[in-house]
Amino acid sequence: MAAPTSKPEKPLTRKSPVKQRAPVIIERLSEAYPDAHVALLFSNPLEMLVATILSAQCTDERVNMVTQGPGGLFDKYRTPEDYLKVPESELAEDIHPTGFFNNKTKSIRGASRMLVEEFDGRIPDTMVEILKLPGVARKTGNIVLGNSYGVVEGIAVDTHVRRVSQRLRFTKQEDPDKIEQDLMKLIPRDRWFDFTYVLIDHGRHTCQAKKPKCEDCPVNDLCPSSLV
Repeated sequence: MAAPTSKPEKPLTRKSPVKQRAPVIIERLSEAYPDAHVALLFSNPLEMLVATILSAQCTDERVNMVTQGPGGLFDKYRTPEDYLKVPESELAEDIHPTGFFNNKTKSIRGASRMLVEEFDGRIPDTMVEILKLPGVARKTGNIVLGNSYGVVEGIAVDTHVRRVSQRLRFTKQEDPDKIEQDLMKLIPRDRWFDFTYVLIDHGRHTCQAKKPKCEDCPVNDLCPSSLV
């Protein structure tokens, strides 16, 4: 008697359940952006922390212009104490091109003060500790921990990760922490760190905010938000 034949699997479409679409989307996007990595330039954990704070509502390219080179921010400020020695107005002027410089100045100085007073000038290497620093939420914590120490406790949700995840229907949430929790359930843990930057690159180059390039998208056929 012939063995019963199994039903052929239905081809995936943009209407398929997210748990079925996600593995294929992760694979395709990873192939499309094999060199995805953090774009902020840094040489130590303190620089990574400051650069990430500056990157809020600012392009990584502009942050790098402010921080790098002779006379750049990281040339002038090399320790947490350095950020506290100068008048607040001087630091604000130094980071002025990144926008929202008054708030960022307060965050950098507040974090620097706590680093000096509670952490002996060392950037914490756990999420619990780094979240104690003024101006540091989970996005910043994930970026600093992952890039500085190889410590991966979640997925950094920036504006690109949020937009792409929502368009792919990986999440329906608006709050970054809730988006992160949804992504952590869909993305394998060993991909949390590197796939963050795959999503960021996809958001920058293809799935752009105002005019997404759906015709060039490698997961167009699996995206519920596709315009083509």
